[in-house]
Amino acid sequence: MQLFIDGRWRPALSGRTLGIINPATEEVILAVPYGDAEDYRLAIEAAGQAQPTWAATTAHDRAVILKKIADLMRDRLDTIARTLTMEQGKTLVESRAEITQAANNFEWMAEQGKRAYGEIIPHAVPNKRHWTIRHPVGVCATIAPWNFPVLLQARKIAPALAAGCTVVARPASQTPLATMLMFQCFEEAGLPPGVANLVTGPPDTFTDVIMESPIVRKISFTGSTEVGKELMRRAAGHLKRLSLELGGHAPVIVFPDVDPEQAAKVTAIGKFRNNGQVCISPNRIYVHDSIRNEFTEAAVEHTRKLRLGNGLDPDTDIGPMFEARVLEKTLGFLADATSKGARVLTGGRRATQFERGYWFEPTVIDNVNPSMRITCEETFGPIMPLMRFDTVEEALREANNTTYGLAAYVLTNDLRTAIRMAEGLEYGIIGINDTVPATAHTPFGGMKESGLGRECSHEGLEAYLEVKYVSIGM
Repeated sequence: MQLFIDGRWRPALSGRTLGIINPATEEVILAVPYGDAEDYRLAIEAAGQAQPTWAATTAHDRAVILKKIADLMRDRLDTIARTLTMEQGKTLVESRAEITQAANNFEWMAEQGKRAYGEIIPHAVPNKRHWTIRHPVGVCATIAPWNFPVLLQARKIAPALAAGCTVVARPASQTPLATMLMFQCFEEAGLPPGVANLVTGPPDTFTDVIMESPIVRKISFTGSTEVGKELMRRAAGHLKRLSLELGGHAPVIVFPDVDPEQAAKVTAIGKFRNNGQVCISPNRIYVHDSIRNEFTEAAVEHTRKLRLGNGLDPDTDIGPMFEARVLEKTLGFLADATSKGARVLTGGRRATQFERGYWFEPTVIDNVNPSMRITCEETFGPIMPLMRFDTVEEALREANNTTYGLAAYVLTNDLRTAIRMAEGLEYGIIGINDTVPATAHTPFGGMKESGLGRECSHEGLEAYLEVKYVSIGM
């Protein structure tokens, strides 16, 4: 496992390494090269040199390589998924789903890249002709976090490659291993040297280098809103294009026409997926007064049945949290809520049956009020806070009362209610009776302070293309 620069696997120039820790055991899995500014610059130079040739490669030829990447990832699904579980903590079921979705992105973008159509524009005077063509943005820097390290890189790299852009990718320092296995698939699929480069190292240094470099024309980042704002400020120096998928604070609104037990199950599936460490995870659960008791009982019962354990164990429903910092943050949210009147219905403590690792019991709380941090900040942990509402207007007002706007969920069997909520919620993704809405072929992104642009779908490809207008005088 090494850095991948200009088609070669190599150590960091400094020789420095970083130990990757298994969050279930706190054991070091492997030490990997940990690069620095010079490694980043080498990767950028390689991408810059490869850019003209890759842009000139036909969309059909690029598609052949992208499809091979997808096929290789599927062939190696179990190996990559097992590695992902060991470095990140999620269950094998979730890791397999992540790798499958990542492969789907390469397959879908392989075909969509052939559809980067231009237009013929009717001329206004007889001696002129007008048309547009799509042109690759150029060298792109991609930055993905630790919660979905393979999928979130794939969402950026696949459309970039399909559009004819070259890439310098930086994975989260703590979760590079499965991404390195994905890059092995790139190499074996025949991706030319320099087209995709992978460098680990300090995030602040990476930001400095890509912002200073005139070669890098676009940055695609998934992470916190605070970091996204800083990238936006710094990108202004060279007017670099940005795609930002930032924080979320998703509401779930449960209407009285649904089956409370089924609604609780759907909500819990969304909430506790990857231990709540998901940007579109349900964070605020608003339940109609008339079914509040039934929903609460069902949510508690379902949560108590979830089996906590090592993600490699096939019987595990929820693995460890990613690291001590994330665990402490979750404990802080819970302490704040209980100090202000929240009641713990199940869970609410560190899991004590494990000798090592970052363990927290999946938790349900009620008596939640707006003074609590959990109602206004992104939780990123396995706590389900239950609140009440009475009218549609109240539900909309409370759900929209946030600076975030990534995802929102509505559970209802009434078509009028569904349409009204879909139109009234100020979010980029609306799930109606669906708390796991993301796919390769549908747009993913937020409104307000949850980001800029969209990933996946045809809009994800367009983010890596410029429109070039051609006018000919005859």
